[in-house]
Amino acid sequence: MLLLANPRRNAFNCAGVWRKRLSTINNTKINHEDCDIVIVGGGPAGLALAAALGSSPSLRRNLSITLVEGGDLKKAEGWAPIPGSFSNRVSSLTNTSQTFLKSPSIQNCIYHILLTSTTGIGVWGHIDEARTCGIDEMQVWDGISGARIAFSASELNLEKPELGMARLTENFNLQRGLLRRLKDLPEVRLLQQTKVKSIVQDVEEHRQWPLVYLENDRVLRARLLIGADGFNSPVRAYANIPSFGWSYDTQAIVATMTHPPRGAFEGPNTTAYQRFLPTGPIAFLPLSPTASSLVWSTKPQLAAALLACEPPVLASMINAAFRLPELSVRYLHTRILEAQLSGTPITPSEIQQEISWREQSHSIDQHSIYASANAAATIGMPLEGSEAVPPLVTTLQPGTVASFPLRLNHAEAYIGEGLGARTALVGDAAHTVHPLAGQGLNMGLGDVESLARCIENAFLLGGDIGSHTALLPYAQDRYLENHILMATIDKLHKIYSTDLQPIVWARSVGLEVLNELDSLKAAIMLTAGSRTDDAQRTSATAWNVVAKGVETLVAAADASKILAGGLQNLLSSNLQRLLNTEGAPGQQKRV
Repeated sequence: MLLLANPRRNAFNCAGVWRKRLSTINNTKINHEDCDIVIVGGGPAGLALAAALGSSPSLRRNLSITLVEGGDLKKAEGWAPIPGSFSNRVSSLTNTSQTFLKSPSIQNCIYHILLTSTTGIGVWGHIDEARTCGIDEMQVWDGISGARIAFSASELNLEKPELGMARLTENFNLQRGLLRRLKDLPEVRLLQQTKVKSIVQDVEEHRQWPLVYLENDRVLRARLLIGADGFNSPVRAYANIPSFGWSYDTQAIVATMTHPPRGAFEGPNTTAYQRFLPTGPIAFLPLSPTASSLVWSTKPQLAAALLACEPPVLASMINAAFRLPELSVRYLHTRILEAQLSGTPITPSEIQQEISWREQSHSIDQHSIYASANAAATIGMPLEGSEAVPPLVTTLQPGTVASFPLRLNHAEAYIGEGLGARTALVGDAAHTVHPLAGQGLNMGLGDVESLARCIENAFLLGGDIGSHTALLPYAQDRYLENHILMATIDKLHKIYSTDLQPIVWARSVGLEVLNELDSLKAAIMLTAGSRTDDAQRTSATAWNVVAKGVETLVAAADASKILAGGLQNLLSSNLQRLLNTEGAPGQQKRV
């Protein structure tokens, strides 16, 4: 498959194996604490797994569960934001993820427990729902051609349309809710501000259990060690599990934006917007009637130049990125870069003059929704087509503008074998993905639900929860599904990162055709987690269709023979080259 090209061993993993092998010598007299399950990592995935395991009466009463986190979780636990302000790191929770986080149901019999998935871990009641925002509609369009696709909860035959397609929440809100839930589960031990110094294999009595050395000189011996410890996972290094992937030539800019409320005759601010520009997608995600979150993926040089500008300049550029034709957006990017190179960043008045001139050159009516200085947009009757673009950004919340690099990374296995046995990976320790589809956290929560169910089933059947046999159903359940989704997102990123006209034509035709197929749109949203029924959890069919559809755009070029001779060969060769290119030229494909 596409993601398996150019193999190279992870240097971090190799170093971890070297340290582990040295440390297995003469460790037979270590005083250690025996634990059934040790989770390393106190992010959302690790905390959710601890809560899921603790929510099972059979597990919390019979197994010792310990979570180790090197950072201080008191910041998240005591998070008390100023009303009206929002954190800049938000996540989209699908209905499937929300169902998993909600109150646990009472299982009536062991048979029912074994054959059904976990239905909730009792976290949602600890989340401040007033600080979340449902997404009822999505507007996604091509920045060059304008081809558009719209998803609406009311039109997709969802199980519960009133829930919307997903719900946005600040990461701090979720993390605080998880910590509050863990306070209800005293059987789950939480060791925070305690870093892991090393992980070695126990050779005493030939058990080969992992020994986790903590910086406070405590040693935990784990029947099962779970890595929820992020991209540079020490647990993955200990287990000697290679990973493959690459860094994108892309930087994500995040910020919290403020804007006027929707007009009296418009719907609420519950629409998510995403425009695919050649430099990367820009997304506008609603948080409240007057606040939304920005995720703008763009080239590193441009990201640095935008961050160096005054906040009003960035706000103007955000408005322009959703409204101006791509040609003018590209020109504004050049002006921003030139100003930074000259050592004199562009001023708010200068950028507004540039935008106004570009609007005039494109004959954009100053009273239309595409005029970025239209203050009358929220007064009286809504302007025609006002739902096609997001509200105009007026300011950026101070202290929320930030950026981070983007990468794709996938572990070659989710469970360890041999010298790395009795280990499992979840969340970013297992996979990281481009944020354009907003599926990163949902993939991690899917891992958590599957692994918790796998552990519970093994325990109820009297098995060894750390054995390869017990953990294998988890890997079989999650690996292929995650891989298909990651491959699809990666291919979409690549195919929308070019302005080559034949490819722009092909992707635009495909998007417009897809927009007319309600049944396929519903299938995509179903497997993206918009429905809450169990059937949608067990299939990646729709994402597979999308992935294959991207690859077979080459075949669709047959129709181009009717329009222009030779276009088929041009489209086929360039699209195939694009899909076979992983990362920027010269970048390593293994990390």
